[in-house]
Amino acid sequence: MKEALGVPRELDGRAFYHRCTGRRHVSHRHAELEVNLALTGTATYVIDNKRFDLEPGTLLWLFPRQDHFLLDQSADFTMWIAVWRSRLLRRACTAPDTRPLRAQRPDFDFCRRIGQARVTRLELLFREASVAEKAGDAGRANVLLAYALLAAWDAHAAQEEILPGLDLHPAVERAVRLLRDRSETLGSGELARHAGLSVSRLNRLFRRQTGVSLVAYRNRLRMNRFLDLYAGGARPKMLSAALEAGFGSYAQFHRVFRRMMGCSPRQYDFNGA
Repeated sequence: MKEALGVPRELDGRAFYHRCTGRRHVSHRHAELEVNLALTGTATYVIDNKRFDLEPGTLLWLFPRQDHFLLDQSADFTMWIAVWRSRLLRRACTAPDTRPLRAQRPDFDFCRRIGQARVTRLELLFREASVAEKAGDAGRANVLLAYALLAAWDAHAAQEEILPGLDLHPAVERAVRLLRDRSETLGSGELARHAGLSVSRLNRLFRRQTGVSLVAYRNRLRMNRFLDLYAGGARPKMLSAALEAGFGSYAQFHRVFRRMMGCSPRQYDFNGA
């Protein structure tokens, strides 16, 4: 699905801070070049049917023709996300060593781990660009974004530790997409039939290739559904929302919520999610 990011017209891009809220991330792509800089915790991305594991210091580039989504993330996962319009890339990426950033789909590795000094530098640039945008200073934000783009690419080029993606088995890819579309109605047996494997074989393969069990992934999708229901404007009772999201009981919901969010439902700030 092609997504419009809503970057204001006067800006050449934007930078924003992401923390795990348990919200659903659908597979998407967009016209802007994107980079993710992981700071804390861990996460798993699926990009064009490949799995990529993010940990502190991971720098991941996402190009306009790459479908991508966060498959899973730990409760303490945080990262900076920056996106740049093509008009900035045309101005800033004219040298042979930066021209690859104008690609629609890369033919080179696009995920590397960078050193802490470069992480700190990029984090400062992204934060300053975000502050400038919030202050309404588009000129300053654009200058910072252009500099951050080149600094991020310099950090990528300087590192030799490549983090290659893992090709997902077609059955696992099919299971992921089916569960995202029909997680409340699809039983284990039906899911395995659609994937073309036995239940036990699919369970083992899914865990080995994604790093999470099918049960854990189903619970993540249920939690996404709960947050969509409960964190909106017309807030239902917590038990009603939990049951509608697919949890069998409040006890199950409470247990999964604490494990994923690191606190009880009463302690969680739903308004800030």
